[in-house]
Amino acid sequence: MKKKHNLSQKTIYSTVKSCILFGFVTLLIALIFYGYTLTKKSIRNANSTAKTTIMSVRYAADPIPLADQVMEIYRGLSEEQRQQCGSAEYRQYFADVDRSEGSSYNVLVKILRMILDAHDELFDVYLAMYDEDTQAIVYIADPDGDSETALMPGDWETVNEEGLHKFLNWNGRSVLYDIGNTENYGLLCTVGIPIANEAGEKSAFVLVDVSLDNIRAEMRDFTLMFSLAMLLLTVLISLVQAIRIKRKLVTPINMIADASERFADPNRSKDPEQEIFANLDIHTGDELEELVQTMSGMERGLKEYGQNLLKITAEKERISTELSLAKEIQFAMLPHIFPPFPNRNEFDIYAEMNPAREVGGDFYDFFLIDEDHLCLVMADVSGKGVPAALFMMISKTILQSCAMLGNSPAEILSKTNEGLCSNNQVEMFVTVWLGILEISTGKLVAANAGHEYPILKQNGGQFVLVKDKHSFAVGGMDGIRYKEYELMLQKGDQLFLYTDGVTEAEDPEQKMFGEQRLIDALNSEPRSTPKELLRNVRTAVSSFVSNAEQFDDLTMLCMEYKGRPAESADDGKPD
Repeated sequence: MKKKHNLSQKTIYSTVKSCILFGFVTLLIALIFYGYTLTKKSIRNANSTAKTTIMSVRYAADPIPLADQVMEIYRGLSEEQRQQCGSAEYRQYFADVDRSEGSSYNVLVKILRMILDAHDELFDVYLAMYDEDTQAIVYIADPDGDSETALMPGDWETVNEEGLHKFLNWNGRSVLYDIGNTENYGLLCTVGIPIANEAGEKSAFVLVDVSLDNIRAEMRDFTLMFSLAMLLLTVLISLVQAIRIKRKLVTPINMIADASERFADPNRSKDPEQEIFANLDIHTGDELEELVQTMSGMERGLKEYGQNLLKITAEKERISTELSLAKEIQFAMLPHIFPPFPNRNEFDIYAEMNPAREVGGDFYDFFLIDEDHLCLVMADVSGKGVPAALFMMISKTILQSCAMLGNSPAEILSKTNEGLCSNNQVEMFVTVWLGILEISTGKLVAANAGHEYPILKQNGGQFVLVKDKHSFAVGGMDGIRYKEYELMLQKGDQLFLYTDGVTEAEDPEQKMFGEQRLIDALNSEPRSTPKELLRNVRTAVSSFVSNAEQFDDLTMLCMEYKGRPAESADDGKPD
């Protein structure tokens, strides 16, 4: 009973957490779209009202003379006079503006009030003009009927510079609006349409204000209702899930567990010959029922073919053990302890190989020829599996032996080629990039026997291909002469070597990873260590390949040159 309770409880907790997370994400997305939709709707309605208003005011009364008169008076006031805004003295400056019955001003106010009364969702509809010099909005006609709050011609308020320039420099190709949080009116969206004079200059704006505080309130109500709905839904789903889990999962699992214990311990069964799993009454119609059927078939198979199964198992175990041993031997032949030279701080190396099968044909190597020369090798044997692994071991041994004799990269490849061609009955070959770094100077002498281009990053730069000259692969033809070239490494330079298993890795659509994606992965984190660089490439390849099968070995090596040791940096000679 305790197991059933714990499993049910965990399932309910998981369901509740999933529902809460899903509800939160859904609420966030819904709020964004809901708020965006309401705001856009308000802007469209306000713009439509502004268009209607401008047609009405132009038809009923020409607002341009009134606007020009108000702005002329305003701009003629001193800063001290403007600071009297709202007082009787200030409004006396605009006494010449005709506000009598039947005047343009009076007609405009009536039209604006009629339009405002017809649209409950609007906060205000008015005529005003922006003054760039004082960064203020100057009111021309306001439909407010309250004498204490109404804005009279010439009244002004400061506006933000961004909104002012947006209205004055409008290009006419989109809806003109600005959203801002005002001290007196709260969060407002102001939509405007300019009124231009005969010269095409903006004389005034028909402005429509929409309060976005209403949208906030609607979003709060929406959030509350959505949260309550999700809470009720979560409780309902959890209860239904608990009942369903107990009937469809917990009870069948306990029956299977009990049957497994009886199957594993024949002493618990009254009749050892009786089929245990076949007698289970489990009909869930899902994987559990399939599991019971599979285990029932396994039970019958074990009883009928026990001896044959033991033989097959023993043979498979022998093959698996031999392949595992071969993999361990191959792995042991490659440098795999990092850092490989703890006492050497002139360079840092990291490498790895991921075979496509139990064993592979790729290999890398690095070793000190002497105290001042480091040999780097990256190679790829033709073929796969055990034959390639054997040829790889032979090639690696010959290469290292020739290098330790003090030969140049070209001589090492030539002698290795002679050794492999002398008795190459399987006609296999190996592509090799081999370089010898003079640690004290940073001079790298290298030769390329048909291998991939190395990739170099100079300190402060980015990884780029080094398109060196290729010679014929080692072991493919006797008498080949190999060419060398030099690279001068500076402190902080990084050299990346790899096999074609990296660039030729394919995604499920059989597209190759390619050199450009490899370079992008290397450059994704400019300050990475060699180990981090290989991790970045491996992650990029895995993400690209996804669930596609790996057909080729993936082998990579990165070396960072850190410069000469500090104690010998002055004269280059030992004391």
